[in-house]
Amino acid sequence: KRPDCPYPFKELAGVGVGFKFMQGLYQHLGLNEAELDEYLDIVALGSCADIVPLVDENRILVSHGLQLINHRPRFGVKALLESSGVDRKDITVGLIVFVVAPRINAVGRMSNARRAVQMMCANSLQRARVFARELERENKNRRSVDENTFKEALETAEAHFDPERDRAMVLYKEGWHPGVIGIVASRIVERYYRPTVMISVVDGIGKASARSIADFNIYEAIKECSEFLEAYGGHKYAAGLTIKQENIPAFAEKFKAVADRQITDDDLIPRMRVDCEVELKDFDERLMRLLKLMGPFGPLNLRPVFVSRNLNVVGEASVVGSNHLKLSVEQNGVKMNAIGFNLGDQIERVVANKGVLDCAYVVEENYWNGRKELQLRLKDIK
Repeated sequence: KRPDCPYPFKELAGVGVGFKFMQGLYQHLGLNEAELDEYLDIVALGSCADIVPLVDENRILVSHGLQLINHRPRFGVKALLESSGVDRKDITVGLIVFVVAPRINAVGRMSNARRAVQMMCANSLQRARVFARELERENKNRRSVDENTFKEALETAEAHFDPERDRAMVLYKEGWHPGVIGIVASRIVERYYRPTVMISVVDGIGKASARSIADFNIYEAIKECSEFLEAYGGHKYAAGLTIKQENIPAFAEKFKAVADRQITDDDLIPRMRVDCEVELKDFDERLMRLLKLMGPFGPLNLRPVFVSRNLNVVGEASVVGSNHLKLSVEQNGVKMNAIGFNLGDQIERVVANKGVLDCAYVVEENYWNGRKELQLRLKDIK
């Protein structure tokens, strides 16, 4: 992203930049670039974990990397999938983002990332499993720290946040673990739908993670406040920065002023774009093949969102896990299972509507006990 860089695609993840550097080095030395293809699985893992836009070169790199993961996974990837309870042969971007990447990140955040590197470089499945079990333990530890930090961040937000006044939030505290503030910032954005910067202060230095809403470029906003910062980087949706503790109040004031200037009232209303209205019977093998060709899905290349109306709830809807809505729906003789993550509160609407719903959702293949079936992942119901 340097102004003097002529490279045409500006959205590569760090791992993508590393891969392109190796390609350039191989070209310069007259070596066989095809030898680098065996590392595309690592490029895919890093690109997905970094939440970069899955368009242009990123989409190509991730697509080829996923093929490698699904057909010839390295020992480290195979061991990590086993330890996290994933038993399927169709690893997607979503699985990497929500299952694989958090376990790799956790060991770096909570202790030492060397073990994740050792796992990925293991020359036997048995050795890789040893490191994968360590990553699983660190991930459980990370979840506990994550939950405590989230509770403290909520208390701070509730004490100072005014939805009528504030268009952004800057939360900071001494002692927050810097390894979890990015995850917690994302959860704060989900709760309040405001761009959020979370700063962990240790020995007078603050390290921050920032997360944004759809229509606000948080990297450019932070760039406008750079006179208060020691370092910063990121992209439209997520960023990080380093700041001296004494500069935090001035940074917070200016960052909020930038948000006040750029964010409109409409920007603060979460929107859902629906691509097409369909009936459940439309999801045949041909349509599913076409949808797969549009992937891999991720930022700026999202899964198509469909809406179906007058779906009948079959049996009882229930709330499972940590506030997830689970139900089965039927339309003209076609029945499908549906899951709505973090939509457990909507079960009252199911009852109020007497089991007849309009649903916005994405359709995906769900694997359970070795069986594959189509499932609706609910985005909203009414």
